[in-house]
Amino acid sequence: MPKGVGVQPNSTTLIDHADNLLSIATGVLSDYEGLDFSIISLPKRDARQGVLPSKLLPQLVGTLSEKRIASLYFHQTEAIEAALNGHDTCITTGTNSGKSLCYILPTLQWCIEEPIARAMYLFPTKALAQDQHGKITSWLPSKSIRVGVYDGDTPQKERLAIRKFSNIVITNPDMLHVGILPNFENWIPLFKSLRCIVLDEIHTYRGVYGSHVAWVIRRLLRHCEAFGSRPQIIACSATVQNPSEFFTTLTGRDATFIDEDGSPHGRRHFIFANPMPDEDGKEPSRNYLTGKILADWVDQGIRSLAFCRSRVGVELVGKYARDIVSNSGDSAKTPIETYRAGYTPAERREIEAKFASGNLLGLAATSAMELGIDIGGLDSVIMNGYPGTISGFWQQAGRAGRGSRDGVVVFIADDDPLDQFLTSSPNMILASESEPVTINPINRAIASDQIRCMAHERPIAASELLAIGEEALEAAEALDAAGILEQRAGRFYYPSYEAPASGINIRSSGGPIVTLTVDGAELGSMEEWRAHQYAHKGAVYLHRGAAYRSNELQLDQKVAVFESIAATTYTQSIVSSLVQPLVSIRKSTLGSAQIELQGQRVTSQVIGYREKS
Repeated sequence: MPKGVGVQPNSTTLIDHADNLLSIATGVLSDYEGLDFSIISLPKRDARQGVLPSKLLPQLVGTLSEKRIASLYFHQTEAIEAALNGHDTCITTGTNSGKSLCYILPTLQWCIEEPIARAMYLFPTKALAQDQHGKITSWLPSKSIRVGVYDGDTPQKERLAIRKFSNIVITNPDMLHVGILPNFENWIPLFKSLRCIVLDEIHTYRGVYGSHVAWVIRRLLRHCEAFGSRPQIIACSATVQNPSEFFTTLTGRDATFIDEDGSPHGRRHFIFANPMPDEDGKEPSRNYLTGKILADWVDQGIRSLAFCRSRVGVELVGKYARDIVSNSGDSAKTPIETYRAGYTPAERREIEAKFASGNLLGLAATSAMELGIDIGGLDSVIMNGYPGTISGFWQQAGRAGRGSRDGVVVFIADDDPLDQFLTSSPNMILASESEPVTINPINRAIASDQIRCMAHERPIAASELLAIGEEALEAAEALDAAGILEQRAGRFYYPSYEAPASGINIRSSGGPIVTLTVDGAELGSMEEWRAHQYAHKGAVYLHRGAAYRSNELQLDQKVAVFESIAATTYTQSIVSSLVQPLVSIRKSTLGSAQIELQGQRVTSQVIGYREKS
């Protein structure tokens, strides 16, 4: 692959004009030894405007005017009109296309027209919910419309007021599953007046998690029906290959689909970079290279976000970038931060606010930053390895070049065969559709868990289960045969007052959470399985540029005790895994190869660790 050629930028350059961005980026990359890269540029797209919907209330037209919005994008107009005409609606347009307005305006209109109207907004993460809370609040035309966030971080003293008085309740599927639906008696006024359910970023509801969420939504709609309401559903998603099939499987309904994106975007320049081994055949550190690019670009005034595939990768990239900036004497001028799961809620919100305000120029993050959290305009995105899906690739790339600004996306190939192939054949990504989103709510294990939850909330008629699928009825009958449910007069009952939802993890994320502490104060948290690898005695844990050593892992108390240390190394656990085939499910032949789908047991054990610099 030919090496890229660029113009060396002046160190005082500021990114005020898009034409300078690619020259500065390639100029920086050209200075790196052993880095081959190629560039593919995609053209800009002009905005396609729509008119203001005729049914939009004058108060909301006035709010738009106050925000200096004279017209909407084409897809926003279509989506709002569909919602106001009573249709379940699904908007599948690109990143930063203004999808939020497609549900905010209809919801506010219903709250103005019907003062007792309620709405529930479901977001896949707490961070996104908090971000959207601020955005929604900024659109309120009247103080009489109340908005509240109800999730695991909501103080107990605020919860009663949110349940009783908030017109718009913002939450997530996890809280809906374990906190709201099992205690539905406390939420009857909301169910009676629920006018709309908003499902944002629904492409994240895939696999096991999405299959559970499909049941959680059905449980919510079931309560609404019992109390006399039929809320509309407005869903938003990044572009997916099978929106109609997926929406129906997720919600049990059909929808009007809006997929013609009317928003503008600038040119996007994709740089596919492949670090080459040195003369001794030693592979370069991708984490160090990502950190160096992040630091160098921040030094040039390029506001950048580096995506990493692991939490450790995030911390290492942040550490390398900070060290490089610090050595240049500009650490105060160009701060760099890290962002990932496991930070405290206060830390996450602090970092989000600093990055959105421009006080941070560089950020290393996991895929947690893929979603639509408003962090302002970015000049570039650096991908430290392929995110695993084409959809994920475009979600991350969509962060570069907000609005009509140009953006640069750098893909740094890992040394695995897939990354190497994609770097040599970049059009395999750029010209491909996003993958279909696949869920299977009638999976026996998932259906059995959720049917228990449903039966605890209200006895289930066999006809309800048949409407979901014959497999759902078969799962309920099996639970009845096992004595877990009781069938009487054509309905299935759960014979216990204790809600089963608290013991069912809809994300299958690995069990209980371990709290990390330093001098008695909370440092962060991680799943128990992850604590075995990263919080065992002697482990060095990196957190926002600081190092901590674990003195004790108390699994019975779900606490890991750390102390602050000055370290230039980190630890990497040595994990031994044993894979045991249990049952053969299906066999097939592909050419000369034999393919078999098996049920397996995987046992992993941490047997030691090594220190790395």
